[in-house]
Amino acid sequence: MQINLAIDAMGGDLGPRTNIAGVLLALLQDPLLSVTLVGKKEQLQTLLLQHHLSSEFAERIHLLASDDAIGMDEAPASVLRSRKNSSMHLAVKLVAEGQCQAVVSGGNTGALMLISRHYLGMLPGIERPAISTAIPTYKGRSYLLDLGANIDCQPEHLLQFALMGSVMVNSIEGKAKPSVALLNVGHEAIKGNSLVKAAAQLIEEDASLNYVGYVEGDKIFSGEVDLVVCDGFTGNIALKTSEGLARYLSGQIQGLFHKNLYSRLVGLMARPLLRQLKQQMDPVRYNGGSFLGLQGCVVKSHGNADAKGFSFAITRAATEARQGLADQLQTAMQKLTPPQD
Repeated sequence: MQINLAIDAMGGDLGPRTNIAGVLLALLQDPLLSVTLVGKKEQLQTLLLQHHLSSEFAERIHLLASDDAIGMDEAPASVLRSRKNSSMHLAVKLVAEGQCQAVVSGGNTGALMLISRHYLGMLPGIERPAISTAIPTYKGRSYLLDLGANIDCQPEHLLQFALMGSVMVNSIEGKAKPSVALLNVGHEAIKGNSLVKAAAQLIEEDASLNYVGYVEGDKIFSGEVDLVVCDGFTGNIALKTSEGLARYLSGQIQGLFHKNLYSRLVGLMARPLLRQLKQQMDPVRYNGGSFLGLQGCVVKSHGNADAKGFSFAITRAATEARQGLADQLQTAMQKLTPPQD
């Protein structure tokens, strides 16, 4: 299925050079993918020329000029209405106007959230968007949300996150009844704060969900559940901690195999296994957080993602757009939302 994605080429810590390299990687892997790069046109043209693209390849890349870029440290509310010609604004508008099927940005998360809500709107029955991403487990991959869009939540919000996440896992992974768990400090019913306990009651009462109870932090990567639900404060800390731990372990393992001649020889023999382990642990492979709850497909890349990481975010956006995830969520939410009088 041919698809066209809008790319905020100016967003992120590493700038358009890295973003364009990531775009080219994604285009190489997906011959049915086209992109519209939004940013400073002359700069983007110069960077593209450096790659000496074939005419067939270049035909899949379109440019939309924007001389304004939203900084990573700018207050989201201040840029919502005052920076309508920024690359982020224009990229999201392409989706709202139907010219592109999804948007990818590594820019300011709060700004992207507000701008996306402004142009795309929320799904019926959903009060707040939630950021979700795939995480590696012993049994493949699971999903975690919210990852930082909502620091303060009500029990009803966690129920909405569970509903949206369940539809997403069903769509992306093909699991008819994905298991759902709440992240908590223990698995016993008496554990947890008032938010988690109240959310657990709401989620358990919803017959459309396959709720399996609480899951503790050490079980997130076990693969025992398909979807782990939490508020954005908790989820962001859990995700960032796991990414830091993965990098720490990778560095420690590499250091151990370079301590002396013997360890280098052992490391040389173990190199294929070490490469496989590094690939499995590498957070880059799971880069790309989906903004669930919007009437459109928006994927947020890590601001410091390299080209390979940015390409994974693009691939995720393409997958969700082809699956029609936003439409599936809208249909599911309409069934669960009582008609208005």
